[in-house]
Amino acid sequence: MMQATSTHAEEMAKILVVDDEKINITVLESLLKPYYKVVVAKDGMQALQRLEKVPLPDLILLDVVMPEMDGYEVCRRVKSNLVTRGIPVIFITGQSEERSEAKGFEVGAVDYILKPFSPLTTLARVKTHVELKQRGDQLERMAVLDGLTGIANRRRFDEFLDYEWERSHRYQHELSLILMDIDFFKRYNDHFGHAEGDVCLKKVARTIAASLPRSVDLACRYGGEEFACVLPETNAAGALVTAQRILENCRKLHLPHPLSEAAEHVTLSVGTSTLIPGVPMQKQELIERADQGLYMCKKNGRNQVRQFSEGIFP
Repeated sequence: MMQATSTHAEEMAKILVVDDEKINITVLESLLKPYYKVVVAKDGMQALQRLEKVPLPDLILLDVVMPEMDGYEVCRRVKSNLVTRGIPVIFITGQSEERSEAKGFEVGAVDYILKPFSPLTTLARVKTHVELKQRGDQLERMAVLDGLTGIANRRRFDEFLDYEWERSHRYQHELSLILMDIDFFKRYNDHFGHAEGDVCLKKVARTIAASLPRSVDLACRYGGEEFACVLPETNAAGALVTAQRILENCRKLHLPHPLSEAAEHVTLSVGTSTLIPGVPMQKQELIERADQGLYMCKKNGRNQVRQFSEGIFP
């Protein structure tokens, strides 16, 4: 008997079943529900709508023959989307021709399950591809985390900003960025040593991440003693409030810093910027504006927030 990966439904892997035949959905739901969280869609468009919600499924079981949009087209769209392309797709089909299978693999499927379903074969194939997906996700998470602080690293920052820039451009949403430096951190290392400096970086990183208001926001280590936060769908006022919260929470750590010229404890200099992406504007402009805010902080004594707004800094 197959063992469930968890006794709690919220911890189970999530499977999206896409089929226009109610009997097939019923059979697959009854087969999979003891082991997985199952979500269903009755056609291709509904499936794509389901994929706009989080958490994303760990696997898609996709019927090939459906009205309006067949499984091949759904799979193409899944694989062309940066957010969903990593989700494995298993085609469900009554077509056993070699040409049909070749087409499925060509558009990105990982396996085929033939109708009528064999319960043992279906469960075995689903289990195999879910476990492969979860192992891959774990490796991916490790690859995009900073080894010292445990928050996102620069690679993850670049990927996330690329995605959110394109999404904000498409929907004309505001996108905000916060850049931060620990004030006089070299002096902190010189005074306390690099081991204590690492402890400081970890505490500041955790505080920055805990200060973000939403799960969709990203905190990362930008490099050295530099940190960054990407705030999707956030206007300038929201970015300023978040930046001030981060600044104040880091002050409340009360980490002694006797060689700082900004305060007797560890502080941050924080710059923010907000844009609605447009043509020919590039995401580098968002970074440069936040960096200018950071520069103004340092020029005016550090331990403060400066927000870029068409060259005017409050």
